[in-house]
Amino acid sequence: MNRIDIEVKLNRDRAWLLETLSQMSTDELTAPRTPSEHDPAKTWSFADHFVHTTLIERNWNEMFKRHLAGTQGMTLGTKRDGTRQSREEVMAGIHQWTEAWADQHRGKPFDELVRIGLAVRAETLALLSELTDEQLGSKIPGAPWADGTVGGIMAANADHGRTHFKWAKEGTATAEENE
Repeated sequence: MNRIDIEVKLNRDRAWLLETLSQMSTDELTAPRTPSEHDPAKTWSFADHFVHTTLIERNWNEMFKRHLAGTQGMTLGTKRDGTRQSREEVMAGIHQWTEAWADQHRGKPFDELVRIGLAVRAETLALLSELTDEQLGSKIPGAPWADGTVGGIMAANADHGRTHFKWAKEGTATAEENE
């Protein structure tokens, strides 16, 4: 994926997501939609799903920087002693980490969540402007997202937002069926 395609995709999908979510009332944005993957006593709202994507994008930006600096970019699934974690261990850690982030931001006004996301997206776009075509095409060993390249994973941030919106929307339909 080239630089122009990545920028268009990132901007187009973020604009769609912001336009769609900003049309919702605060009650719609914060209503329970999907069960937490970490704590069964909690549920996630559209706002929780939205801010989750910011955390992942921030993490991916750090992964790109590590990779391009010549250190191990992909650290997910590796224990401190260097051995591999099981998929269950990896997912449990991710769910705990993302739940803590959601807890930290739960209850904040949507405008504040957008501001936090905008700061991270600005970092993503700055990285995109600085990287060479070769760096964008560089594969991150072990990265399971998109095609594993810096550019492909960077563009996947757009898909990530749409995926979480879809999950929250499906959770809404399920909640309405159960009423």
